[in-house]
Amino acid sequence: MENIDIVSALSRWLHFMAGIMWIGLLYYFNFVQVAALKNAGADGTAAGITKHVAPRALLFFRWAAVLTWLSGAALLGPYFMDAFMLRNGMGPIGIGAWLGTIMLFNVWVLIWPNQKKILGMTPASDDEKNKARRVAFLASRTNTMLSIPMLFFMATGMSHSALFSL
Repeated sequence: MENIDIVSALSRWLHFMAGIMWIGLLYYFNFVQVAALKNAGADGTAAGITKHVAPRALLFFRWAAVLTWLSGAALLGPYFMDAFMLRNGMGPIGIGAWLGTIMLFNVWVLIWPNQKKILGMTPASDDEKNKARRVAFLASRTNTMLSIPMLFFMATGMSHSALFSL
């Protein structure tokens, strides 16, 4: 096996595994933790989630996003610009890459800084925390909605075609 095949195979599996972690945690936050925190806040048990679970889950969430994006870029290799310019037959994977890039931006620029305020990792007034909750919530829900077409376009894109032709 040539070196390029090994790099491609490792990049593909890193992309796949990090992507599963990233999107899995995204779905966990949106479908499990939000409702659980609401209920836990009502009975006074939310501290365990906000102190122990959320910070650790957010750590894996944000770094899985970076690994997913970087390994995806490595998979595109010389087709990176074609994908992002949606040209030379790279339109579907390019759309998936753009959606993933928007989602990565949301994680690091909108969700993470606001979650630090919400969790008390960064000092914030009650008004700032309320605004942070809204921004983080909307960015996270946006990522959930973007993940559906992103997964479709990534799976139908050229770099994953070998996965479906076995």
